[in-house]
Amino acid sequence: MKLVGATLGLALGFSAHAGQADMIDTDSLKPWETCALCHGLDGVSRMAKFPKLANQPYAYLVKQLKDFRGKRRVNDGGMMADNAGLLTPETLRAAARYFSEQPAPRPSGVKSTALGQMLFETGKPDASIPACNSCHEANPPDDQVYPRLEGQHADYLAKQLRDFQAEARTNDPNKVMRRIARRLSDAEIAAVANFSAGLKRQ
Repeated sequence: MKLVGATLGLALGFSAHAGQADMIDTDSLKPWETCALCHGLDGVSRMAKFPKLANQPYAYLVKQLKDFRGKRRVNDGGMMADNAGLLTPETLRAAARYFSEQPAPRPSGVKSTALGQMLFETGKPDASIPACNSCHEANPPDDQVYPRLEGQHADYLAKQLRDFQAEARTNDPNKVMRRIARRLSDAEIAAVANFSAGLKRQ
């Protein structure tokens, strides 16, 4: 079964396991079209389980794909480790470049709070929690290895913070996100995730 063009959306949710079982023939697809089965051809996924890849820094996307392939980052069920394992160094870079060049996603329609704004813009110095935007820059360089947070799914952001907190995600440079996440309460995680998702990218 060939999936091309407009039919890509029908395959949302299929994993690499299906492709390996020859239920989906991806041979004719560009590497980013295979990614689009879950993340959207425009890099703006419709489900919070799958992050929006559009307009993320190229170096960040390359790092995450390499980390999945090298089992330095794991996700629910190992889907991304399987998918990234099918990419060559050339197709990995091509997919990362494609999504990095897509238009930025629109802000998510979530309710922002003063708490979320404070954490994002100033942090909590007395609790050794830096401002999110001190690393997650509004206009990052192409070699930035931290993701852009604005317009991302709020539920996805909250899950990543909880995963860092629980050591379920461990591919953060110098353990910086694990240290920060451990200092955040559940209410603070929800607040900063919602605030980030509701921001428009510059």
